[in-house]
Amino acid sequence: MARGIQLVGKRLNQTVRSFSNGPKVLADIAVHAVSGRPEELEYVSREGITITIPNEPGARVPVYEILVEDEYRIGWIAQGLEAPVVLDVGAHVGCFSVTAARRLAGSEVYSYEASPTTSTYLFRNIEQNGLTDRVHGFHLAVRAEDGELEIADYGAASGHNGVLHLDEGVERVTVPAVSMREALTRSGRSADLVKIDTEGGEYDMVLGSDPADWSGVRRVVMEYHNLPGHSWEELEGFFARAGLHTVDRAPYSEGLGMAWLSRDEISAPPTPA
Repeated sequence: MARGIQLVGKRLNQTVRSFSNGPKVLADIAVHAVSGRPEELEYVSREGITITIPNEPGARVPVYEILVEDEYRIGWIAQGLEAPVVLDVGAHVGCFSVTAARRLAGSEVYSYEASPTTSTYLFRNIEQNGLTDRVHGFHLAVRAEDGELEIADYGAASGHNGVLHLDEGVERVTVPAVSMREALTRSGRSADLVKIDTEGGEYDMVLGSDPADWSGVRRVVMEYHNLPGHSWEELEGFFARAGLHTVDRAPYSEGLGMAWLSRDEISAPPTPA
């Protein structure tokens, strides 16, 4: 109970401090809890980034994790990369893609989102931030090879959409998928920075690819998940064979955490806030 109250207080403070329309956001969340309206929520960060999402708890979390808490440490992991090509796999509603495009000068971003409900918000957020020339959104999953992928889809841009929750009796959808190799080179050359957060899909797409496919990638940031039969150590071993080595890792719980990898030496990771 106390932990829940602390989280509510934290989110209230973050909303007012980090978003220029914070009071309206809080009002819209409160009214929605009673009436179910408004059905959508718009966040406007103090950096000028606008993100629209369904007004549902599962869709809100990534907005705070990326726009407020900088969960992926974009500036740090991208240090030294000039006009990078960025690959965002598991782009959700576009918070990482839009933020990377805004913060990394000259960058070009390729964003993949498997969920049909979530990808509509990805496209919308790219457009409303005026980034259609630099952020390219795709309603596609990424796998080891081209084909299709069945995912759990909770709807409402939930952050839990993916292969991790297929056994929980939720709605399933089958979506088209491209190979990891194709996603890495969609721009015509290798991506420099790769972000992956796919609720368990990371094992197939990474371990089923060829280490040589990653030869041009300089940095990776990814969330790994507790998928039965797999572990972070498998991923770390694969990336070591590809010449990418762990520079920091933040375990959240058993089998779940965030990891940052680099091909070259970079500065020490920032101290957590």
